[in-house]
Amino acid sequence: MSAIKGVIFDKDGTLFDFAATWEVWAEAFLLRVCKGDGVRAANVGESIGFDLTTRSFARDSIVIAGTPGEVVAVLAPQFPEIGKTALLEILNEEAELAPQAQAVPLAPLLTDLRARGLHLGVATNDAHAPALAHLNGAGVAEYFDFIAGFDSGYGGKPAPGQLLAFCDATGVEPQAVVMVGDSTHDLRAGRAANMRTVAVLTGLADAATLTPFADAVLPDIGHLPAWLDAQA
Repeated sequence: MSAIKGVIFDKDGTLFDFAATWEVWAEAFLLRVCKGDGVRAANVGESIGFDLTTRSFARDSIVIAGTPGEVVAVLAPQFPEIGKTALLEILNEEAELAPQAQAVPLAPLLTDLRARGLHLGVATNDAHAPALAHLNGAGVAEYFDFIAGFDSGYGGKPAPGQLLAFCDATGVEPQAVVMVGDSTHDLRAGRAANMRTVAVLTGLADAATLTPFADAVLPDIGHLPAWLDAQA
């Protein structure tokens, strides 16, 4: 196997705790588009797998691994007065405002990985602008050689376009890259790109769901350096 020269991360559920961000986003977004009507917001939430009463997502919610465009496609028929373009703008505005809880302290981890000479990237099904806002808010955007959202021109996961674009941008062969993510979309994209895949359990998917698509399953990205040492 090729020596590992690059790591590309998913964002939500991997670099950041999924629930801490997106449960807050879902409540704020639903109440905004429903103009404060809690009953309507709860009904709309059900269509995207979100329970407004418990502020929790179903494991098969489209929000977990889908793109904002896919979420809007589900919601748009319920908001003909808003329209898809405006609905996507509102979704992204609320996403940028959503709080971020780092899965582990990111700066020390990313400093360690850069010190190993690794190229680092982010491939998210979130839009690019909120993704960059979240990374800048955490003070870690500068650690990454490549950041792509679903709207960056490479498509979204589980297709491998973002991951192959990372390879083109850094000059690293896919076989020398590890894709790290918390969903089957992430891991399937990694496999499609001919990369090694590492799953983490800081999203909503459990180990049994992720194991068939992963070379390793770790509790969180804080365990990645030890796993890299073992590969060496």
